[in-house]
Amino acid sequence: MTQLGFIGVGNMGGAIIEGLLTQPTMTAANFIMSGGTGPRTKALQQKTGIKLTTNKDVAAMADILVLGVKPIIMPSVLAEIKTELLKSPQTLIITIAGSLTIASYEEQLSTAIKLVRIMPNTPVSVGEGMMSIVPNQNVSAAELATVEALFAPLGQTVVIEERLMDVTAALAGSAPALIDMFIESLADGAVAKGLPRQLAYDMATQTLIGSAKLMQVSKLHPGELKDQVCSPGGTTIEAVKTLEKHNFRYAVIDAIGRCVDKAKE
Repeated sequence: MTQLGFIGVGNMGGAIIEGLLTQPTMTAANFIMSGGTGPRTKALQQKTGIKLTTNKDVAAMADILVLGVKPIIMPSVLAEIKTELLKSPQTLIITIAGSLTIASYEEQLSTAIKLVRIMPNTPVSVGEGMMSIVPNQNVSAAELATVEALFAPLGQTVVIEERLMDVTAALAGSAPALIDMFIESLADGAVAKGLPRQLAYDMATQTLIGSAKLMQVSKLHPGELKDQVCSPGGTTIEAVKTLEKHNFRYAVIDAIGRCVDKAKE
């Protein structure tokens, strides 16, 4: 049985674990984890029944090790588990920490490690994630296929060049927050005109899901789908005009650009 180890089980690490546990082939016995003594870790342990242990034990026991700690504390975690990892050179290390390059891990651990960078997003917890994958030169084609198969039930995966990771992290990793803001704004607009709030949230959410699904299935350009809804002189084009007046497109473009720039700092 493949042992999956998680060091750091915050929002993203916890979302991945919960998503994987929805698969019939996965049970708590497949996992070990460490994540400090905070309430989030305790709640996840109580919910899933996964064994909670130390960082060193997880690193020593895992066949596939997922590092989910924040970039700022990653160096100290790597220093703590370095001995265990060097004793097990076949351990496949997966990092979901943004910004840190493959070279930074190899510099602190060893150029011989098997490392895969993955940038998931929170929808992995419901099987609708979007994940970018970058392997280092030591990861074989078979091992890369194993990683893709492991994460496939959580959503879609794409293998990219590392130079594109910050861009895909902004587009897929950070964009859920922007989409949540858009849903909230749509609902607020409807509430302001008298619609009950929960109904407004439900309708805005389903409209977004349906619109995305239509574009995914039809393969039509988003502008073409938008034009199909905008009747001449109608209500929808009036709403579109209002967004254009307030530089909606530029605000979104600039937000993604600033997100990428921040990741490179």
